Amino acid sequence: MKTSTEQALTKVPEVTLGFWLIKVAATTLGETGGDAVSMSMNLGYLLGTVIFAAIFVAAVIWQIKAREFHPFLYWVTIIATTTVGTTLADFADRSLGIGYLGGSSLLLALLLGSLLLWHRTLGSVSVSTVSSPRAEAFYWVTIMFSQTLGTALGDWTADTAGLHYAGAAIVFGGLLAMIATAYYWTRVSRTLLFWAAFILTRPLGAVVGDLLDKPLNAGGLALNRYSASAALLAFMLTGILLFRQRAAKAAH
Repeated sequence: MKTSTEQALTKVPEVTLGFWLIKVAATTLGETGGDAVSMSMNLGYLLGTVIFAAIFVAAVIWQIKAREFHPFLYWVTIIATTTVGTTLADFADRSLGIGYLGGSSLLLALLLGSLLLWHRTLGSVSVSTVSSPRAEAFYWVTIMFSQTLGTALGDWTADTAGLHYAGAAIVFGGLLAMIATAYYWTRVSRTLLFWAAFILTRPLGAVVGDLLDKPLNAGGLALNRYSASAALLAFMLTGILLFRQRAAKAAH
């Protein structure tokens, strides 16, 4: 018979190569899907944020109440964080006039504050210790902040820094390669490397999503946002079925 801790931890997937591939697809989907609602449907960033925020809250509640790990539920919740992150960052950066640098700075502060509060409250920010509803709440709030930060950071790198979408994708891809190297060849904290990689996959997905759906004169490929989102969703579904997500083991 499983303990309550083991049951809770079965809702957190094991971090594998398959996990990261699906995560990058999810973050890219968050960009194209968020833009489809706020731009292609002309609903605007504020209404788009309200819609996706409602989905995010509902998904997190459902995830926390679940008694065991459900891969599709977990990734639906991840997609919810990426889409609300996209529209929320765009609303702050553009509609409120904070700008990419201001938005990135604010969101970085919120992310670090969430991690600090989580650590001070529960003693660890390792995903292997997510064993209670309170820990899960910290986990999902932190993820939401990281996804929102990634959108703002991706836009700042591609636009303000002048690297454009392809250049920014190369930069973030290179940084992720460095983290992977550190994981295999150094003894740097695995928890630190996990969160660094988790945060950086979001701006990578953001700039790749923009590369796919932005107009040609803006440096994009001008693909249909609905088609791109459908293709990314199909890739995610295939990955979930192919890589067979397993629950992470509890820290002892």
